[in-house]
Amino acid sequence: MRSKQSVAGSAAEGERGNPLASFVPLIVDAGIPMASYYLLSEGFGFSTVAALGWSSVVPALRTVWGLVSSRSVNGLALLMLVVNVVGLALSAVAGDPRLMMAKDSGVSSVVGIAILLSVRTKRPLMTAGLKPWVTKGSAAGSAAWDRLMAGSERFRRAERQFSAIWGTALLTECVVKVIGAYTVPVDTMVWLGTVLTVVAILAAMVIAGGGCAEPMQKMVDAEVAAGAERAADVGGPARGGADAGSAVPVGAAGAAAGVAS
Repeated sequence: MRSKQSVAGSAAEGERGNPLASFVPLIVDAGIPMASYYLLSEGFGFSTVAALGWSSVVPALRTVWGLVSSRSVNGLALLMLVVNVVGLALSAVAGDPRLMMAKDSGVSSVVGIAILLSVRTKRPLMTAGLKPWVTKGSAAGSAAWDRLMAGSERFRRAERQFSAIWGTALLTECVVKVIGAYTVPVDTMVWLGTVLTVVAILAAMVIAGGGCAEPMQKMVDAEVAAGAERAADVGGPARGGADAGSAVPVGAAGAAAGVAS
């Protein structure tokens, strides 16, 4: 007969998705524009301005497709769509490659600023990608997330910090790229800009992942395990005058996660 601990442990494992799937949009946005630029400029002889302009089409189409296929409005996806559309519109009138690269960084900085501003709202923009990662896409994990959001200030603070770190990283990257657009040769800045983007993304992943996402995941796992124990106790004798299926305070699961971390 399986012990309650093994039941809880199995439930805590939950339904794990593919972790890399959470970062596919970031990889696509960084990789495809660079590859498109070199293919169009070196392979097909496009001018620098034309190659830079057309290389932003694929990310724009990907954003539109994401909105259509999901049939729901995602704040971050909608923001990215607006940024891409504005960028394409400005590309039609920008004739200077340096101005074009500076414009792209300037428009993209709106994303970082919007993320930072959203930290003060009830739902920071990066939460849309954070929640599936932390909950592993499971119903039990989502329910645990909701309980922790309602009852744990530590959990809510980590959620806000996650978006704050990403917003700061993206905004810093944009500032550096604007400076580089006017101080570095154009052909160098095309690949260097992508390197800066990748570095900013990796830095945000490491800092926000280790400092926010991992502790939140431990708290969710602890809360899921507590729920599994409650389910295993159903039908057993009541303890301390409380029903066997009554909820364990979220703070207890959060404290357990804090010890584990």
